[in-house]
Amino acid sequence: MKRTAAVITLFTLLLIPVMAQQSSGELTIEELYLQNAEIRLIREQAILQDRDSKLAALENIQDMLNQGRLSQGAPEAHVILEYLAGEGVTRTIKESNRLINYYPEVRRRAVNLMGQLGGEQAQQSLIDVLLLDDEPMVLAEAAYALGTLGINDNNKTSRALAAVLLSRDAVAPDNNFAFASLLAFEKLAEANNGLDDPLAFEAIVRIAQGNYIRSVRLKAVEVIDLLRSY
Repeated sequence: MKRTAAVITLFTLLLIPVMAQQSSGELTIEELYLQNAEIRLIREQAILQDRDSKLAALENIQDMLNQGRLSQGAPEAHVILEYLAGEGVTRTIKESNRLINYYPEVRRRAVNLMGQLGGEQAQQSLIDVLLLDDEPMVLAEAAYALGTLGINDNNKTSRALAAVLLSRDAVAPDNNFAFASLLAFEKLAEANNGLDDPLAFEAIVRIAQGNYIRSVRLKAVEVIDLLRSY
């Protein structure tokens, strides 16, 4: 019960900065929750400690997205996804000094849905996942989602992707993360009429010449050719 109360308190605190972002005349997150019983139920599922409840919350958000019942970047859904994307990383629960909420599949699916939901807050939330998570499948999902968003003002997205790629390339290169990042660079270039980020070029060339499977290295060459065409 103490752990549950602590999780609920943390979730309430998580809402404070998001509520503060609501400009005058707009509904706060809590007001949006009060208007939508389904979202309130999903929030309750998300804050429960067991993995299956969290996955059920994500399934319900997916259903709402599929049925067009969430607006782009809907803040009441985004804050739940951001909460679940940090499960076991930015928010940890320990029992007898053992981490009991390390749920990478929950984080991966939350990140995927964040990309689908989109909106102004999604870019920074996904970049935070890139910088803080250490699970390759979550990183790959975050990279692909960032490409789907297509936002790269001041090379913010491409530099974050490249920095994480280069750091992992030196210690633990991962084919799936590398391939997802290449797809993201490709989508960013298509959405922004090319890329002009030297760090991104370095990362792509490193993949093309690095210790990756042939299909990943060939994809890197393909992305290099695409960037040359702009």
